[in-house]
Amino acid sequence: MSSVLRPPSSGQGPTLTTEYRPISSHLAITPPVSVVIPAMNEAENLPYVFKTLPEWIHEVVLVDGNSTDGTVEVARELWPKVKVVGQHGKGKGDALITGFEECTGDIIVMVDADGSADGGEIVSYVSALVSGADFAKGSRFANGGGTDDMTFIRKLGNRALCAVVNRKFGARYTDLCYGYNAFWRHCLDKIELDCTGFEVETLMNIRVVKTGLKVQEIPSHEYLRIHGTSNLRAVRDGLRVLKVILAERSNRRELRRRVRRSPMLEALRGEVS
Repeated sequence: MSSVLRPPSSGQGPTLTTEYRPISSHLAITPPVSVVIPAMNEAENLPYVFKTLPEWIHEVVLVDGNSTDGTVEVARELWPKVKVVGQHGKGKGDALITGFEECTGDIIVMVDADGSADGGEIVSYVSALVSGADFAKGSRFANGGGTDDMTFIRKLGNRALCAVVNRKFGARYTDLCYGYNAFWRHCLDKIELDCTGFEVETLMNIRVVKTGLKVQEIPSHEYLRIHGTSNLRAVRDGLRVLKVILAERSNRRELRRRVRRSPMLEALRGEVS
């Protein structure tokens, strides 16, 4: 759903035309919003996902990981204008990167295909972005959020890893390993994603902090997967997340060493002394 606003013409030059999208009774936006959904054999879950998506979004980009259950056909039936992109690599990170490259919207929203995310929450993410945030990060543990799909072990691991990231990178996160996020497209030029697995969400969260982007947490409720089983493995993927954290910490130290060894910095220090 979109409308066109034409400001009064002064009689000089062409009349400006601005397309805006009413997303609630008190908010309308001009930036188009793209929703990226990585999916592999999620045909049974897609009806639940698509029915919660707001009709005002600009486009839906479905990244298909070589599904064999009719995922693509179901998506096209539910959302005729869906943009389907085939995934050539493997892993959630690879799927998201593939989807991001195909987006044409100024705002990009990441939504899982298992039915655990409520598309109705997108308005909260978009509101945060148009209000000044660069990155709107979903949190199941912020005030107002929640989860129906975390075991005690996963919750404990998430909390521990989150604490490490907060301490090592100066973040103030309440949740770390959650895939419901939204951001302005320009953020992709600064965070340079280069991992293929579930750890991509952690990598994004670390790099938005390292690059100084403005982050706002959005309370979000995670529901149970409706059909099928998750590919997430707590120990395996937890170790991959930890590996990303350690690698990013090492990169930060190396950057500091390079700055300290910078010839220009040394010259400036000489002039001061």
